[in-house]
Amino acid sequence: MVGGMRILSRSLRHHKPKASILTENSLTPRPNQWLYQTRRTLILESAPSQSVNLHRLSDSDSGIVEVSLERPQVRNAIGKDMLKGLQNTFDAISNDSSANVLLIRSKVPKVFCAGADLKERKMMSASEVRDFVNKLRAAFTVLEVLPIPTIAVIEGAALGGGLEMALSCDLRICGEDAVLGLPETGLAIIPGAGATQRLPRLVGKSIAKELILTGRKIGGREAMSMGLVNYCVHASEAYLKALEVARNINEKGPIAIRMAKRAIDQGLELDRASALALEEECYEQTLHTKDRLEALAAFAEKRKPRYIGE
Repeated sequence: MVGGMRILSRSLRHHKPKASILTENSLTPRPNQWLYQTRRTLILESAPSQSVNLHRLSDSDSGIVEVSLERPQVRNAIGKDMLKGLQNTFDAISNDSSANVLLIRSKVPKVFCAGADLKERKMMSASEVRDFVNKLRAAFTVLEVLPIPTIAVIEGAALGGGLEMALSCDLRICGEDAVLGLPETGLAIIPGAGATQRLPRLVGKSIAKELILTGRKIGGREAMSMGLVNYCVHASEAYLKALEVARNINEKGPIAIRMAKRAIDQGLELDRASALALEEECYEQTLHTKDRLEALAAFAEKRKPRYIGE
């Protein structure tokens, strides 16, 4: 639990620009209430999960980590066990300084994640449902604010909470046979793990409203055309494309990658002047690193740089 709180505490501090960043005429961002709520509601449990596994790649792919969803009997539907697995796994990654890129994939054929486990949900009281959804929202927030780039590998169905998990990642790569949707309004509820906020920021308010209000499912090609996914490739090739992108990122300076993500994510919540000041602050974090000097030396010597994240 301590690790999860630490990453959220760092995020909260970073989301508030320093006093020197804000001018007298700049617009001070509103407090990030959803992050405070996350910090209050995220409760990590140490019991191992049978449905979520963490794997660290090795050799030339060292620095790439994979989270695998493995609950085939219910098409990776998110129940209590999977939620605990996601919480613990994201917490472990947040404390892993050797991790540079994260892939989230399914080991179940033709499905990424079918959403909530409705059979389990049916047995819950209203208060239990509220607690579960709050914890799920908190887990996806931890995923979103991880300092490293995250990639969702979508083959088959990504529905409801499954799509909400993918929306919490930085990049999404799908196969052309993928099916994406938020069917919650058809169940007389709304997406409750972040989609009402993340989807419009990604595809625009009008498209997000249409998808959420109608519950319409879309294919991979349409998802790419509206900017919901970054790449749509042939069926069963999404993982290979995601690994290609992850390797590309993994070759870059680790500190630079983290600072670029921070500048983009947090800058979008600020006015222009404050965001540019944040960019300056993030650039400063790369200026005195050993990796920057290594990059210049490698360029002069016409060789591939060897970054160490320092």
